[in-house]
This record gives sequence, C-alpha cells and structure tokens, in this order.
Amino acid sequence: MPTLPRVRKAVIPAAGLGTRFLPATKAVPKELLPIVDIPTIQYIVQEVMDAGIDTVVFITGRGKEAIEDHFDQYLDLETKLEKEGKDDLVACLRKVRSMVQIVSVRQGTPRGLGHAVLCARQVIGDEPFAVLLGDDLVDAKVPCTKQMLDVYQEYGKSVVGLWEVSDEDVPKFGICGGKMMTDRIMEISAMVEKPKLAEAPSHSAIVGRYILTPAIFDILEKQAPGKGGEIQITDAMATLMRRDGFLGLQFEGQRYDAGDKFGFLQANVAYALKRPDIRPKLLAYMREVLAQTKKEG
Repeated sequence: MPTLPRVRKAVIPAAGLGTRFLPATKAVPKELLPIVDIPTIQYIVQEVMDAGIDTVVFITGRGKEAIEDHFDQYLDLETKLEKEGKDDLVACLRKVRSMVQIVSVRQGTPRGLGHAVLCARQVIGDEPFAVLLGDDLVDAKVPCTKQMLDVYQEYGKSVVGLWEVSDEDVPKFGICGGKMMTDRIMEISAMVEKPKLAEAPSHSAIVGRYILTPAIFDILEKQAPGKGGEIQITDAMATLMRRDGFLGLQFEGQRYDAGDKFGFLQANVAYALKRPDIRPKLLAYMREVLAQTKKEG
C-alpha cells in the first residue's frame, strides 16, 4: 500500500442552536458550557491536538463568535492577571490560545451535519480529515481520534467511531452493520440513519468521531436531503462505503453525550472526580445525598 497522507486537519461543526439547553444557550454557545471549569469544546480541541492534528476548522453560525474568542488572545486579561501574580491562570490562558491553528467557516443556514462538513471543503482541500462533534466527549487513555487515525493508517479507509447503544436509543443514531475484522474493528456493509429498531442492522451506533477521505465531498455535493430534510452525513458515507469500503472502530474509553442534559451532568461528575482538588468534597457530598435519599425512602 502506498504511503497515506497524514491527517492534519479536523472539522468541528458548531453552528447548532443548542435548543436542548435553553435558556442557558440563548446568549452562550452550547459548546462553551463548562465541564467543571473547562468548556466542552476545549476538551474536543485538546483531543485533536493530542492526536497530532494541527489545524481545527470550526463550522460556525450567527452568535458563535465567542467560540473563536475563547481560543484567541485576551491581552488585557493576561496583563491584569500577571500584575496580580496569578501566573497559573496566565499559563492556562496562554495554553488555550496556543493549542492549534484555528480556522472558522460560516455555515449560514444549517442544513444538517453533511452540509456542515461540506462547508469545510475549501479549507480541507484534497486531504483526509477528521470530524469531531462538539458535544461528544470521550475520556480515554489513548485519545479516541488517535485510535481512529491508527486504524486509518493501517487500512487506508475511512473510519467511524462506534458505540453500542440500547434498544431505546437505536432510532436516535446512524447504525452500522457488518463483520468484525478484529475484536474492535468492523468492516461495515450497512449504514442506516436513525432506523426503527426492527430495521436496524445492529446496535452499533455512529457517534461523534470520523476519519474521512476527501472523496466524501463530491458525494455530499450531490447528496439529496434525507431524514428531517437535511443533508445527512450517514447517507453520504453509505455511498462512500459502497464505492471504497468503510471501517468502524469500537473505540476504547468512556463516552459522554454532553449535548444531552443527563449526559452533561454525568460528564461533569465524572470529570470532577478526576480532579484531586474536587474529588474528596464531591464524594462526601454524594454520600450525604445518598444517605438523605435513603432516609426519605
């Protein structure tokens, strides 16, 4: 197999309105809602950086300027903190603005995830690239994106991240079916967007991680609207699958759906428990809550 081009760029769609978190997201982009004290999207960008990718393409819309500002320099604040001797906070701010190169593309009218990815075409060019959804967190020893890049480099095919879901959740996702090549890698033969449970090829759901070859762009250009009248990335990937093949990786790690209220709470608790400065107090509080709940029956 010829040497594959390195994946250097990642697309993060961030044009959604965040209606599930209203009124909090009326003026604040949902991607900036914090997991403890770090915005959700910063965790996503950190994963990109840790995977060796150096450029992030944000697909944004009206009211999302704050996302770009978060990763930009705030000289007045840094100067103020320096004068106050708060060097740890200064270092924190400087780390954020030096993580990766940021490029922003306005989507205009949101027309689905497939359309958001297509908006990045001029920046991506004729290169393979990653796509990460801004509300899907994966806590893993090896970054989820790095796990997927390793599969891409070994097999030379597009890759999606797979997560086993319950019967109840099957109709909420794109679902894949196929044969397992290893204990974690699936050679995909079917992709169905939000199927009824009886029509689903498995319980392996496509979650917010993708490694795609640039061939996806020509397919998206011609892709007719699918479920919900939107340009569905799953439909385009199914076409690419039939033409070039497609793999799914049941990645290692714990996934949190930070775009769901309960998932957002789960992520906050889980990441707080990883913090030595918070863990003891949080555990004590959780024990108090459980004890009180038992008393109340």
